[in-house]
Amino acid sequence: MKHFQSDKFQTQERSVWNMVLFAATIFMFLPNIKCYILLGKCSVGNRLFIRHKQYNSEDLVIGGITSQIYMFSNTMTFTKNPSKETVDDFLYFFKNWNYLNIELLNYKCDFKDNVVTVLAGSNAFIGQFMSNILSVYKIPQLTYGSAPVIDDSTQVVFLHWAFPNEDLQVKGIIQLLLHFQWIWIGLIVQSAEKRDRFLQNRLATFSQKGLCFDFVEELPKVSVSNEIVDMFTGYIKVYNVVTMRSSANVVIIYCENQETAVLRKLPYLSEFEDTAVKRKDKIWIIPAQMEFSSLPFQRYRAMDFMHGSLSFQVSSKDIFGFKRFLQMRKLTSGDEDSLIRAFWESAFECSFSNAMLEEDAENGCTGEEQLETLPKSAFETVMTGQSYSVYNAVHAVAHALQAMLSSKNKLKARGKDSEHKTLNQYVWQVRHLRTVSFNNSAGENIFFDQNGEIATGFDVSNWVIFPNQSFDRVKVGKVDPFAPPNNLLSISAQDIIWPTTFNQAQPFSVCNNHCISGYSRIKREGKPFCCYDCLQCPEGGISNKTDADYCFQCSEAQYPNKARNLCIPKHIIFLSSEHPLGLTLTTIALFFSVTSALVLQIFINHQDTPIVKANNRNLTYILLIAFLLSFLCSLLFIGQPEQVKCLMQQTAFGIIFCVAVSCILGKTTIVVLAFMATKAGSKMRKWVGKRLGNLIVLSCSLAQFTICVVWLAISPPFPDSDMHSMAEEIVLQRNEGSTTMFYAVLGFIGFLTTISFTVAFFARKLPDSFNEAKFITFSMLVFCSVWVLFVPTYLSTKGKYMVAVEIFSILASAAGLLGCIFFPKCYIIVLRPDLNRKEQLIKK
Repeated sequence: MKHFQSDKFQTQERSVWNMVLFAATIFMFLPNIKCYILLGKCSVGNRLFIRHKQYNSEDLVIGGITSQIYMFSNTMTFTKNPSKETVDDFLYFFKNWNYLNIELLNYKCDFKDNVVTVLAGSNAFIGQFMSNILSVYKIPQLTYGSAPVIDDSTQVVFLHWAFPNEDLQVKGIIQLLLHFQWIWIGLIVQSAEKRDRFLQNRLATFSQKGLCFDFVEELPKVSVSNEIVDMFTGYIKVYNVVTMRSSANVVIIYCENQETAVLRKLPYLSEFEDTAVKRKDKIWIIPAQMEFSSLPFQRYRAMDFMHGSLSFQVSSKDIFGFKRFLQMRKLTSGDEDSLIRAFWESAFECSFSNAMLEEDAENGCTGEEQLETLPKSAFETVMTGQSYSVYNAVHAVAHALQAMLSSKNKLKARGKDSEHKTLNQYVWQVRHLRTVSFNNSAGENIFFDQNGEIATGFDVSNWVIFPNQSFDRVKVGKVDPFAPPNNLLSISAQDIIWPTTFNQAQPFSVCNNHCISGYSRIKREGKPFCCYDCLQCPEGGISNKTDADYCFQCSEAQYPNKARNLCIPKHIIFLSSEHPLGLTLTTIALFFSVTSALVLQIFINHQDTPIVKANNRNLTYILLIAFLLSFLCSLLFIGQPEQVKCLMQQTAFGIIFCVAVSCILGKTTIVVLAFMATKAGSKMRKWVGKRLGNLIVLSCSLAQFTICVVWLAISPPFPDSDMHSMAEEIVLQRNEGSTTMFYAVLGFIGFLTTISFTVAFFARKLPDSFNEAKFITFSMLVFCSVWVLFVPTYLSTKGKYMVAVEIFSILASAAGLLGCIFFPKCYIIVLRPDLNRKEQLIKK
């Protein structure tokens, strides 16, 4: 199978060819089977100028198909034989003896027999072309790299993968990103087809997990040699995107083996073009289908750009004897016309003469050079994941053939296979391959699942580059296919060595800084969902985690702290007598209570004086007692609300103030009627007297009492708590119960106040030495002013200050009535007794 590619140097995997030889050597000793691996590059006609082969005639042959070299080609003009104008130049690389090509099988390549099965890899497109041809011949195929795209379901029957499920690897990569909280990542793919396939099949999975891509870049490719300059320009563009424009610190390189050599070229592109390519370390995440490979001129190139990278590899174990096999490998005379010779010359920088060895030749190859002396940057002698896959694939074929031959021998013994058939006529019957199960020499059980994929997982390795440019890959994790779906990955983060620029601190890869607790994320317009701005939580809301999508409200009994990332229990408050404000109001209430009692005592002591007797003495006593009780009832509003207090507060206030206002109304009414009764022939005389005043007070008080009883009967006040008025406090307060009845009580007092003020206003200028109507007018004006101002003040305050405003209004209104009505009288009684005489009353 000829393979021409022109956009990148085709490189070969580390030591898989060694693994093939090693596996084949062991393969020979399996019972009842003799087999060699058929490895070679055949030519048909004169299509290639190079021809290598390695073939040993045995009973069975396993074929291998892989890319070998990179060929520079000119533009096809078809002016001469295409075979002569196609090949311009070509390169062999250090690893080009890992796999060798076989022609498409119908060309025979001068070999007598067809192969029993074909191994191919590691590039996916090889498997795709292989399946198209080999499935026609019903030849089983095993691939040890990326799964090819197979459109024909009939081809899948003959296709097997010595490579774990690729979906498992993608899930492992996602869990790795989530483990380190790398949500802003880049992606490099090797072709537009791979990019489109990845975006179509994988992008949704990444998005569902909260991961998004800063960029998705395709590595450039060319068709002919004169496009190489464009290829390097494309590489520079990709590298500039990754290192300069992108803010992502993590980049997934979803490519295959040959692209490792491309990555090694990126840091040195400035040598090919006058451009300033700034070095910037990244965390490279490398899939298992992309193992390390190099070009000859990269032998001494620095590899520190790979330092700290994380790569996935097919889970493998050390195979006994493999290292010694490589140590003992020498070039023999049988290898003189093989790819091994070409590899030997390239790897050891020597050459063979036509006579195999020419002693006087400069830098001549002896064939005795040791592979273990080659630097790791040129050739690895360790068992890699793909090497392990090839090893297991060869043994799987051997066990499948063994199972097939055993079943046929049993049929012959029973006489059911009468017709003799050659082995090659039964090649397609290696269906036993999918059901094979065996323990390899490392003790690991190898079998295929129902999809024809080898049932194993992946190892996660950390690249450590040393100053001498040697390197090591340290196993730091594993993707286990048999683990729970959400815990496929196990990782030892503490064992990871990070790139130098991160100072051994775990790198972050986010579009922007995290939103701290107390803030929520809001999406940036025109940007992927991983890019967002941070908005502080609104009043009453908190977020208690980083990168919260939304803020939530604290419960009614809690409030946010200043940072808005924690809910704190609210303080329970009420107007306590121990509080300075409560203590002040209590003192004022007691002071005016004592004052009312003293005034009452003064009036009782001077009850026979004209000024006391002139304005209905009994109503005066009742009014003073009402003032005394009104000052004392304000004390019910101080302290923690309780059921009894709640029942008494408004009812006591309503009834006491109703009595006080009705007494004032009664006194004013009597004054008016007294002056009307002095006119000749007036019929008002019969209404003047104590009975009218007592009737007014009794009827008004009874009406208010009835309203209060109804209120307490249908929906009485009760203790309640206000959790919303104050952000940080729970206010214990009285709930009015029925607001209708509450306003009815206040409305009735307001009605009496209005009548009293009106009557007093018209009676204020009546001629009487002891006429208190003008004092009542002024007192009612003060009373009304206090309660009119009470409404907006009460509504604008919160918490315990609402109760304080109500208490202050009670005290101020009662004190206003007491002072305006009784201070002038007390002044006359106590300080001007000369005016408290009957002569003064008769004078006017």
